[in-house]
Amino acid sequence: MQYETHRRSILKAISWRTWATITTAIIVFIFTGEFALALTVGLLEVVAKMGLYFMHERLWQRIRYGKREIPSFVLWFTGLPASGKKELAEKVFNQLKEKELKVERIDGRDVRPLFPETGFSPEEVNRHIRRAGHLCAMLEKNGVIVVASFVSPFRESREFARGLAKQFVEVHVDTSLSECEKRDDKGHYAKARAGEYHDFPGIHLDYEPSPFPEITVTLDRQSSDDAVSEIVTYLRKQIFKGKI
Repeated sequence: MQYETHRRSILKAISWRTWATITTAIIVFIFTGEFALALTVGLLEVVAKMGLYFMHERLWQRIRYGKREIPSFVLWFTGLPASGKKELAEKVFNQLKEKELKVERIDGRDVRPLFPETGFSPEEVNRHIRRAGHLCAMLEKNGVIVVASFVSPFRESREFARGLAKQFVEVHVDTSLSECEKRDDKGHYAKARAGEYHDFPGIHLDYEPSPFPEITVTLDRQSSDDAVSEIVTYLRKQIFKGKI
């Protein structure tokens, strides 16, 4: 991602204004043949247009017409491993990005390297989700829409993350265990059943669904595109209020 520094922006503005002034002065000189007059008109143009631009910007800052207040929020995808959370989160993130909204994508794999000592026991998973909740809330407070996807199997830590956010939209990807195992192309469920993994949600631990998630989708009975459409429709109606 490229970032334009403040100094570069100032230099570009000065460069543009200089060439515009020179152009005006040349035009005046061509028509009048008087160098002093051309220089005077060029300098007057600089002063006049700077003042006009300043007043123009101040005026439009006061006019509310055409302004859209887009709220920040945390969109939290949760469900069993291989339920399709990441796939759906990526697609929703890309659609929001296309709208040129300020949005960030956070996945369990992004956060774990920040805390490499964190294991997978229920206590450590809860601690991990609380940390992720703090990260999401910090981004939301800075006006960023956060699209997060975590197994987050325990209701307690999900509710903790919800409590930190101003607006929290939970998407339960309620895909059945059998379907998750079919979708698991990395063999995690097979390793869990073989005893290579411990405390694995769906095998050793029950997933604790929230009683009233904002959105529930399942890839047992609907395509990922249909699920994404359902999620985006909810956001447009309930969060964006038809502004996008």
